[in-house]
Amino acid sequence: MINKIKSLFFILIAIIVVGTIGFRIIEGWGILDSLYMTIITLTTIGFGEVRPLDDYGKIFTILLVVFGIATVGYAIRTIGQVILDGQLRKLIGSRKMEKQIKKLKNHYIICGFGRVGGAVCGELRRNNIPFIVVERSSKAVELLEKNGFIFVKGDCADDENLKAAGIEKAKGLINTVADEADAVYITLTARTLNPDLFITARADSESVSSKLLRAGATRVISPHIAAGVRMARATLKPAVVDFMSLATDGAGEGIKIEELVIEDGSKLAGTTLRDSGIRSEHGITVIGIRKKGHDIYYSPPPDFHIDEGDTLILVGASSQMDKLETLCSA
Repeated sequence: MINKIKSLFFILIAIIVVGTIGFRIIEGWGILDSLYMTIITLTTIGFGEVRPLDDYGKIFTILLVVFGIATVGYAIRTIGQVILDGQLRKLIGSRKMEKQIKKLKNHYIICGFGRVGGAVCGELRRNNIPFIVVERSSKAVELLEKNGFIFVKGDCADDENLKAAGIEKAKGLINTVADEADAVYITLTARTLNPDLFITARADSESVSSKLLRAGATRVISPHIAAGVRMARATLKPAVVDFMSLATDGAGEGIKIEELVIEDGSKLAGTTLRDSGIRSEHGITVIGIRKKGHDIYYSPPPDFHIDEGDTLILVGASSQMDKLETLCSA
């Protein structure tokens, strides 16, 4: 429909140009008089002729009226239909979304917006983390629009759709697609387009899990196994589960579990845990440190050395965690 409007617009311009040139050649009028006569003829305003027309001029005017007014009427009807159908609103929304996508950087791409994908989006939004969804289902797209999520409509396995979602600038990709073949192909494609991407993939069986890891997934999660383990823990150790839920959500001014990376140039780089002031000044406890290429060191001692690139796993008040994040950055 939008392409049709563009075509009609160019046709109208062409008719105005032809009319102006026609009156100038046939009647010998100037450009302004010829253009004026063309406009009042097409719009049927009813003003008098600029000058008396000869026979050829009258015939040309009849042809201009027949073809021009028909085109103008059709264009008005088409534009009205676009407005009534909401396509103009969708076009404006699409342009606005394109601008939002271009601004995204270090964001996350969610492949699929089913039950798992919807839960992932809810969690990311709650933590104010930028993300974009790639989804091909029209019904799912309607929900994305309703929730105000940024999205790209199309197949997640298509390179162009992943590029449109800014995969080259993305920090991570969460593959929630249930189909085994699609999940593996999407993971492989994403790893090819961005070798440094952190990819979390969904696996509904152990055989799929190994394939996803070979395809390039950084982490593989089974929703069914995770749900079963959580239900068992909630039954056997409910207090622990409640504490972990509160800490990971970080709601209000409560306790929060977080991980922060020591960036290049950080004031904490080159210090020990004792000298860093993380515990003494901010009241935050370091429960683990992961060094590049190594496992996590749990309950590190006070003289443990902090280096650039280390990932600190922390427990503390939400308000203090934000201040510490500034120290971890350059």
